[in-house]
Amino acid sequence: MRILSIQSSVAYGHVGNSAAVFPLQRLGHEVIAVNTVHFSNHTGYGAWRGAVIEPAVISDVIEGVAERDALRSVDAVLTGYQGSPGVAAVVLETVARIRALNPDAVYCADPVMGDVGRGMFVLPGVPELIREKVVPVADVLTPNAFELSYLAFGGDPGAVDVGRVGTLDDVLAAVDAVRAMGPRTVLVTSVQGSVVDDDQIGMIAVDDSGAYLVRTPELPLSVNGAGDVTAALFLAHLRDGVSTALARVASSIYGILAATHTAGSREIALIPAQDLVADPPTEFAVERLR
Repeated sequence: MRILSIQSSVAYGHVGNSAAVFPLQRLGHEVIAVNTVHFSNHTGYGAWRGAVIEPAVISDVIEGVAERDALRSVDAVLTGYQGSPGVAAVVLETVARIRALNPDAVYCADPVMGDVGRGMFVLPGVPELIREKVVPVADVLTPNAFELSYLAFGGDPGAVDVGRVGTLDDVLAAVDAVRAMGPRTVLVTSVQGSVVDDDQIGMIAVDDSGAYLVRTPELPLSVNGAGDVTAALFLAHLRDGVSTALARVASSIYGILAATHTAGSREIALIPAQDLVADPPTEFAVERLR
């Protein structure tokens, strides 16, 4: 596939395009990377240097790609953190443009907004924009459980109740609500509650073929960038079926995180664990839920 990835980038570490591009290339996909910020490091460190790239510049870069007639051959668009309405507008315009050239092109959106324990960490108005404008346009959506709760039920972005997706039935009902908004395929990450055991973490994928769950051991670490890799790998493997994609993604992500834990690293061990991206052992069973 040729994938247009519109995301943030960092010089040091692995988040955004700096997390997504390499694994996609390792799997043999051509990536056109358009950066929305260029920072020294991810913001989880509390200090960083660099610049947010203006939406007009992002649009201009994409226009330059179009002048090479390269948008015509794009098979998929991948986006992550969309920090402002201006960036979202460029993304939506670009998706529409690519679909006009290739009606079979897929848009995979990771609706990065917040997480359990952190709440919403995007600018005011962005959660509503993602729910109302981005989600209906996406073919594939990869929210975590916190984001799923907001997308499914709406309400005050500052008072998201992740308990509303605390059981398996809750998660599936929320996914059904989100799929009714537009996306045919939804991958929910960071699923816990009564869905998995206390020492596990789960992912649930749903499309027209059914609903599937995979569980992996939960590792005692907190890192940035794993969600960006997850969305990229899920998109990359999706053509082989949602169940297969789920098995491969779970295996690769667990392997990356296990290597990160062993190394005691603040950054995900994407390069040392690259063979688990290229050839995931798929050691975790995928359970069909319906």
